[in-house]
Amino acid sequence: MRHLHIGGEAIQSAMRLEDPWALELDYTRCMLAFLLFHPAPRRALMIGLGGGSLAKHFHRRLPGLRTRVVESDERVIAAARALFHVPADDVRLSIEHGDGVEALAPECCDLMVVDGFDDEATPAALVSQAFFESAARALEAPGAMVANFMNDDPDLDRHLQRIERAFGGATVALPALRDPNVIVIGLKGAPAEIRWDELRARAAALERSHGLPFTRYVERLRRMNRCSAEALQLRAEG
Repeated sequence: MRHLHIGGEAIQSAMRLEDPWALELDYTRCMLAFLLFHPAPRRALMIGLGGGSLAKHFHRRLPGLRTRVVESDERVIAAARALFHVPADDVRLSIEHGDGVEALAPECCDLMVVDGFDDEATPAALVSQAFFESAARALEAPGAMVANFMNDDPDLDRHLQRIERAFGGATVALPALRDPNVIVIGLKGAPAEIRWDELRARAAALERSHGLPFTRYVERLRRMNRCSAEALQLRAEG
């Protein structure tokens, strides 16, 4: 196993040497729950590279997706390229050194992945109300922003409230299955609700194509979100 640490003891990324393309950390697998709501993204903006686990998965498993990654630390990019099997740039993947906040532009993507940490702390610029509002504007509709937080973050509730305000309430939260993380998905152009039977059908198809426990992600959605016996409830924008 190879681990990436940035600024401390926290593991930012992990790769099994015998299977470098697999999503080794549980929270990275759980971040793919956005596919339950936005199954065919076309343009992704990823803020934060780490060891490149999700960038590699997108490149291999989502052939219709073009991914732009913005990473603030050139050393992280070098390590990901040299030690974590991140492929070279091509027509479907580009990795650049820069400020992810400055990369936001209206309707520049229909998928945004926010996973930037300094050890176990999320940079303040990536959790401000202004950032989440810019993120919502940066998405085409339908679109999804998926963000990763630690479940013991003392400001987690405030982050969730800010995302809900930015996305008109169309937000779901998913506790990771094993890691101490909470995955939050802000949806643009979302319906008012999605039936559980529809979500389970989508999950079964995604399990076959990705080999990940999407049916467990559906059940996990019951823990932190508005729902009835029949449906997961979302407040549509406007």
